[in-house]
Amino acid sequence: MPMDPPPDLSSLSLTDIVRLLAEKRPPPVENWNPDHCGDSEMRIARDGTWFHQGSPIGREAMVRLFSTILRREKDGAYVLVTPVEKLSIEVEDAPFVAVELKSEGEGRERALAFRLNTGDLVAADAAHALTIRETADGPHPYLHVRGGLDALVNRSVYYELMNLALDEGGDPVGLWSNGVFFALDGSA
Repeated sequence: MPMDPPPDLSSLSLTDIVRLLAEKRPPPVENWNPDHCGDSEMRIARDGTWFHQGSPIGREAMVRLFSTILRREKDGAYVLVTPVEKLSIEVEDAPFVAVELKSEGEGRERALAFRLNTGDLVAADAAHALTIRETADGPHPYLHVRGGLDALVNRSVYYELMNLALDEGGDPVGLWSNGVFFALDGSA
């Protein structure tokens, strides 16, 4: 069964995005506990590109499908899981990349939504926090997606966020989204 194409974030209102998020139910991977079957020979690069046996997976629909069965284990490992098998997958940084931003409102009334490289939409809120993490090559912004899975916020989207935050002139530098404040200067 073919997957629907990802929505165009620029054409959607935040109300539309909230409705789409409520309608979409990912597979219940947290309830599937098959035995570990081996290695998928797959890797997700830092830029969000998915590889199988060293070659990029060119079919976006395949990547979107695989992303729905991705799970993070308690030990931090990533797996692709179905009701009958579980395969390891290497993730260089975060399994997703936030590639587009939609912002509506201002100050405490602001709402932020992101489109991921897989086409998924995520609204920043209490369950989907924006954080800044120190890494070996400096601080990086991340968005929580689901069940221990995060998206690296790409550079251009982070610059958009920072421009919005600097325009608001708050201290600390950050933004509100759906009633939650997210510091963007690494202070929280």
